[in-house]
Amino acid sequence: MRLQRNLFLFVLFISIHVHAQTDSSHLRISLLTCGTGTEPWETFGHTAIRITDSLAGTDNVYNYGTFNGYDDDFLIKFTRGKLLYYLSYYPYPHFLEEYRHSNRSVSEQLLNISGEDKIDIYNFLINNARDENKYYKYDFFFDNCATRIRDVFPKALGSAFQYPNVLPDGKLSYRNIINQYFYRVHWQRFGVNILLGSKIDKIMSNEEIMFLPDFLESGVGRAVYRGRPIAQPSTVELEGSPRLPAGMNGPLISTCIIALFTILGLVLPSLRGLGNAMIFFNLFLTGFIGCFIMVMWLATDHQACANNFNLLWALPTNLVVAFAPKRNRDKYALVAIGLIFISLFLHILKVQELPIVELSPLLLALLFVMGALYKRSKPIK
Repeated sequence: MRLQRNLFLFVLFISIHVHAQTDSSHLRISLLTCGTGTEPWETFGHTAIRITDSLAGTDNVYNYGTFNGYDDDFLIKFTRGKLLYYLSYYPYPHFLEEYRHSNRSVSEQLLNISGEDKIDIYNFLINNARDENKYYKYDFFFDNCATRIRDVFPKALGSAFQYPNVLPDGKLSYRNIINQYFYRVHWQRFGVNILLGSKIDKIMSNEEIMFLPDFLESGVGRAVYRGRPIAQPSTVELEGSPRLPAGMNGPLISTCIIALFTILGLVLPSLRGLGNAMIFFNLFLTGFIGCFIMVMWLATDHQACANNFNLLWALPTNLVVAFAPKRNRDKYALVAIGLIFISLFLHILKVQELPIVELSPLLLALLFVMGALYKRSKPIK
C-alpha cells in the first residue's frame, strides 16, 4: 500500500514537473477566423491571433489587417496599391464586439503547444508590432492578413511545424476560388474579373491557397508540430448570419440588353438611328474600360492587375474611334475582330479566363459593331 502511495506521488510529481516545463508561460494562444459579411471588404472573411496572458491580465488580438482610413491620401493610395497595412493589437472584447455588430461569425482554434513555443510566437508578434516592423504594403493575393499569419507559425516554430494539404480536389486558380466567394455580388465579380490580369489564372500551390482565412483555418486545424496536431477543434464564439442567396445577375441582364439593342439597331433599317447610337456607345464603353485597365496595370502597384489580356477586346483606341470620322475604319475593324477571337482563344486555353457568361453578349455586340464599321468604311461602287 505504501509502495503504491509513493508511486502515485512520484507520478504526480513528474506530471507537475513536465507541465511546468512545457507550459510555464501563462499564455493561451489561438487562431481566430471570421466569416464573410455583406460589405465588399468583408467578402473573404478575416483572420487574427488571440493571446491571453493570465499573469499580466491581458487578452489581446493581433491583427495584420489594420490600416489608417483617415489618411488624407487614403483613396489615392488604396487605388494605386500603395496603402500600408500594419499589425495592431487590442483587447479581444473590442474585436468580438466589432464582429457582433456586423453579424459575422467568429471561430477559435486553441493551440496545443508548450510554454516555450508560445513564448516564441508571442515574441515574434511583439517584434512584428514594433513601429519599425509593423507596416507592410498590402496585396490581396500575395501578402495579406491571412498570409502574414500563415507564415507566423513556420517562422516562429521552425521546420518541425508542417501544414497539411488543404487544396480541394482538382487544380484551382486564384480566379476560380475568388469567384466562389463572389457568388452573391455579381457586379463586383464581373468588375474584378475584367480588371485583374492573367497572374490570377495561375494554379495555386497548397501554401498559396491559404491566402484565404477559411483555408488557413483548415490548414492550422490539421497542421502538425513535432508529429502532433497543433490545434484543438474549432469552437464557435459568434454564430453570424446565415449564407445569403445569390440574387439577380445584373451584369448578364445589362450586357444582354446592350447586345439586343445593338443587333436590332444594326440589322433593321428602320432603327438606323439606334444602330448609330449603339456603335458609339459600345466603342465608348469598351474604350473607357480599356483605358481603366491600362491605368490599373501601368500606374498602380497591384500585382494582380498586370498582364491583362482583356485589352484585346477592350481596346483603349475604341475611345478615339468613337469620335473619329466614319470612313477608313475597315482595317481597324478587321484587326479588332481578330483580337476579340484571340481573347476567346486565350480563355479556352485558360491563359486568362473571361467572365464568359456575362461578357459573351457584349462581345457579340462588339462583333456586330466592328462588322458595321467595316461595311460602312468600304467605298460604294
